[in-house]
Amino acid sequence: MKFSDLPAWIEKQSGRLRAQYPNEDEEKRTYVRTIKLVEEVGELCNEILIAGDQQRPSKAENHDKDNLSHEFADVLIVTLLLANQLGVDVEKALESKIEKINARYNENV
Repeated sequence: MKFSDLPAWIEKQSGRLRAQYPNEDEEKRTYVRTIKLVEEVGELCNEILIAGDQQRPSKAENHDKDNLSHEFADVLIVTLLLANQLGVDVEKALESKIEKINARYNENV
């Protein structure tokens, strides 16, 4: 999948989640996705600790070298689902933010 395909996939996944949990109102859905994001960030942090050999052995059991990349993907997906839920145009937000970052370094990219 290309990055350009993500918005359509996120919209589709959002619809699947709405169908799976039809009784959630918008406020609850936002809270659930926010909590899910925190969960996924925690899992990513765990994988980073394991990759740096800084996690206790019991938490590193069943570790797979692909886990780190999968956790990055999970964080990205849940972030995009939450942005979609809140009506944030991520592409525009990224363009704006990148312009601000480049301006700090007097760059126009």
